[in-house]
Amino acid sequence: MSDTVVLIPARMKASRLPDKPLADIAGTPMIVHVLRRAAEAAVGRVVVACAEPVIADTVRAAGGEAVMTDPELPSGTDRIRQALETIDPDRRFSRIVNLQGDLPTLDPRVLAQVLEPLDRLGTPMATLACATEDPREKADPNVVKAVVSIDPAEPSIGRALYFTRATCPSGDGPILHHIGIYAFTRDTLDRFAALPPSPLEKRERLEQLRALENGIPIGVRLVDTVPFGVDTPYDLDRARQILSLARS
Repeated sequence: MSDTVVLIPARMKASRLPDKPLADIAGTPMIVHVLRRAAEAAVGRVVVACAEPVIADTVRAAGGEAVMTDPELPSGTDRIRQALETIDPDRRFSRIVNLQGDLPTLDPRVLAQVLEPLDRLGTPMATLACATEDPREKADPNVVKAVVSIDPAEPSIGRALYFTRATCPSGDGPILHHIGIYAFTRDTLDRFAALPPSPLEKRERLEQLRALENGIPIGVRLVDTVPFGVDTPYDLDRARQILSLARS
């Protein structure tokens, strides 16, 4: 049995796109698309951590596994931790992947890649980033930048120094577009979720800064593409076009 579990937090309350998990994309609810991409990665058990019964019903109808969590939990990290305690009280899973439920076009290989820093660098937490020279992405505060120390001998992997919405680092060259998929060791997830929000986390509105401010190293695996996230009606239309073409 794999020691890895992929947990997908999902809730209906989204300010820019209400009922997002159930949005129809090419005849299938978005959360089911994400569930299937995670299963295709074959890194371990896949469970959707649901805030509302209607999401759980949809997941189970599609043959997936769902667990209910407290709808008042403040973050997806809190949701996956509560789900993990429900499905694994004996702590058989030692590695946890937190996968956003709004990535219906995700390349399944990415889930395996996010686990690599745990194995190759020995960091207790890991995430992903993609290099870009796009001036719009560099200037866009909605594009989170990862500042990473990379060993030239290992150009696909490094250690996070900081995350920011500002254009960083300065000077010529690409910036690293952060991708909000995370891997944790079990003990690190427990520690991280128990910590209060940190000053820089609140200032930048970036939860991962809580880890760095509390001395938790984050490994970063560089990947070739940024998974397309669905946050707005425009994004939803684009996802429908992409997946409709993929099916045709």
